[in-house]
Amino acid sequence: MSQTILTRQTSITAALSKVQDAFQKPGDPLPIPLPSSDVNELKLSGDSFTLESFTTEDAIVLGNLLLARLMPYAKEQPAIISIAHANSHIIFQSATGPGTVLENESWVRRKRNTIMRFGRSSWYMNCMFEGDHEKFFSLFAIGPENRSEYAIAGGGVPIRVKGFEGVVATVIVSGLKQEEDHGVIVDVIKENWK
Repeated sequence: MSQTILTRQTSITAALSKVQDAFQKPGDPLPIPLPSSDVNELKLSGDSFTLESFTTEDAIVLGNLLLARLMPYAKEQPAIISIAHANSHIIFQSATGPGTVLENESWVRRKRNTIMRFGRSSWYMNCMFEGDHEKFFSLFAIGPENRSEYAIAGGGVPIRVKGFEGVVATVIVSGLKQEEDHGVIVDVIKENWK
């Protein structure tokens, strides 16, 4: 099956303008489309994305588009957005507003580790195991000493690049409901990469 290769349609200036607008004219939060929980459907429409390229500028654009999209939620549900290379080097990170805590960072790390170990979104892994962490840990022989390193909760999406095998970057949102964490990433990418 061939992968759809997506190309960014939104400039860095447009992404930054959306953040500025979100600060100056905060509006009501737009509904976040919820992802399917069917693993076969997820494979086709939102487990990972293959892009034409993924540069630092692409990460900054994506991060700012997510920030603008999530700022209206910040009063009730502040979140962290984190985009990193596969080697865990963070290229974009921001809180959407006041109220995030260190635990959000822990979720970011754990979701990133899950993506990098399995090459799948953390939501896909949640759906595959129906949220059963014990079954997940048992199947992959993850002992008690390493269980705090992985999370099978939505909100972590792998990024791939045309012509390169494997995951090149991770996009993580932590702070909303897990299906919203995943759904907003998918929605923003689908809106701005064609």
